[in-house]
Amino acid sequence: MRNTYISLLSALVISTASMSAQNKDTQKADKLFKRLEYVSAAQEYLKLAENGKADGYVHKQLADTYYHMFNATEATKWYAKAIETPQDAETYFRYAQMLKAQGKYEEANKQMKTFASKAPNDQRSKEFNANPNYLPKLMDKQKQYDLKALDINSDKSDFGAVLHQNGLYFASARNGAKKNYGWTDEPFLDIYKATHNVDGTITNAEPVTELNSKWHDGPVTISKDGNTIYFASESFKEKLYEKEKVSSTTLKMSQVNLFKATNTNGKWTNITPLPFNSKEYSTSNPSLSNDGQTLYFSSNMPGSMGGIDIWKVAVNQDGSFGTPENLGSKINTEGDESFPFISEDNKMLYFASNGRPGFGGYDVFAFDMNKGEATNMGKPVNSEKDDFAFTFNKEKNIGFVSSNRGGVDNIYLATPVCGVEVMTIVTDAKTGAILANAKVAIVDEKKNVISTEMSNAKGEVTYYVECDKAYTIQASKDGYESNTFPVASSKGPSKKIDAPLNPIEVIVTETEIILNPIFFEFNKSNINQEGAFELDKLVQVLKNNPNMVILAKSHTDNRGSDKYNMSLSDRRAKSTVQYIISKGIAADRISGKGMGESEPKVDCKDKCTEEQHAQNRRSEFLIVKK
Repeated sequence: MRNTYISLLSALVISTASMSAQNKDTQKADKLFKRLEYVSAAQEYLKLAENGKADGYVHKQLADTYYHMFNATEATKWYAKAIETPQDAETYFRYAQMLKAQGKYEEANKQMKTFASKAPNDQRSKEFNANPNYLPKLMDKQKQYDLKALDINSDKSDFGAVLHQNGLYFASARNGAKKNYGWTDEPFLDIYKATHNVDGTITNAEPVTELNSKWHDGPVTISKDGNTIYFASESFKEKLYEKEKVSSTTLKMSQVNLFKATNTNGKWTNITPLPFNSKEYSTSNPSLSNDGQTLYFSSNMPGSMGGIDIWKVAVNQDGSFGTPENLGSKINTEGDESFPFISEDNKMLYFASNGRPGFGGYDVFAFDMNKGEATNMGKPVNSEKDDFAFTFNKEKNIGFVSSNRGGVDNIYLATPVCGVEVMTIVTDAKTGAILANAKVAIVDEKKNVISTEMSNAKGEVTYYVECDKAYTIQASKDGYESNTFPVASSKGPSKKIDAPLNPIEVIVTETEIILNPIFFEFNKSNINQEGAFELDKLVQVLKNNPNMVILAKSHTDNRGSDKYNMSLSDRRAKSTVQYIISKGIAADRISGKGMGESEPKVDCKDKCTEEQHAQNRRSEFLIVKK
């Protein structure tokens, strides 16, 4: 089910815009929709559909109703009917979101193309048009965290966890004593606190009674010293609401607002509203910087780019507040951005967005405050469903993320995968010049190529790999001798690998081409990845010297019979020749011959050491013609 706060503001915006097509048949359903009572609204719209009174407007309202409840199956069903008649651009965007939530990415792209054609100046359209096939690269993104659902989750919505010292604060609808909320058909939210135990378990979730009301309360953020808490609650607390007459009943429509309280002898007291609250817009999902001087929050206040934006406001030493500032287009889009969380070192701002390329629903993004770039956090933090409210506690080295991937909002423990940033810089070994567009691969201990990239204008390629594992960097470039560079196992956080490459002429002598040993698997003659890397050097030499002709000689050690060794070495020589030819070298420029054990480099007969055996197992590349 879709989280209440993450969609509330955009729903208020859409609901008022949608009323233009209402009529006497839709009046009851429309009022329920406007009041955000989506469960009941859906029932009323369905009655119209069943009685043959549904048109494009009703279909769209039904689809939007299920969109807000994050029922992707029903939403796509009704969006498909809605677009049989022309709809506004946002309808196609939402349709695409619901398709992605079911993993139907090709169909989603079709709807995104329509959205982009109807709203070409929308930032979401521009990002889609710039990279419509972003998903494969996003799928391959290095895993950053392992996730595990918390034992304290209930069968109702639980989300927005933040760990302060040994207390885990979160919002939950588990309080059955509260009246159900029409949007989700769940009880109104309360603020809860659980205990983070020494062994890492989280237990004893109890309501924070002094902060809770009969309306929605939570989530929260707490100052470093634990003396101040900011939390979201409904504006009924300060009598800020709009009145609406429905039949003979006067309804009060509230907003979500921010409040502050102080810790007095272990209890939260002096609850006061923040000065920029309003009955015209909502403010929610607070996150306080480590120094207590900046409060981040989400709001649809005037000046927002989309439905919901991320904002910040200065917290002055005297307790007063500055003027809220919108964080701008590097973070906010015409979609919704919410649930900000600022890291303790102020370097990273995490937030949820449905306006940026993602897997579907809301995805969590990390904004580098120094680089000014927002990146999708990839799987498993993100999924095809709504993922939001990422927080991280540096002292405990654990984080939390909320998601409805299991059908209801739950909190997941996010444990960092130990990783190392490996930056390789490729240069000319003779001159020290930077080599751009060099091919750089990183290989694991089992000789598997994990990834291959081209060096940038600074000669750099960066990979993120697992801790405590050794790797090898393979670097190559036309005109240079390919080479390998070991990456020792490390706990990180980063390693710099210099990769100087010699000009290719270095391996060419008067009589032969000098390569590192060409390794074959035991008793096999196929070229493996490591052997191919070396043979590519020979290919480069032959391309640079178009008249050169080579004889490849393959040798074995003296273990095994003469006949077997001769046959094995001949097969290996032929495999080597075929590999070179497959790279575009003419067949008349290279030949191969198996020598078996007939020409040992070290004539040690039956008393050879392992090192001597290795020297005798070799390939030679003799220059027949220059």
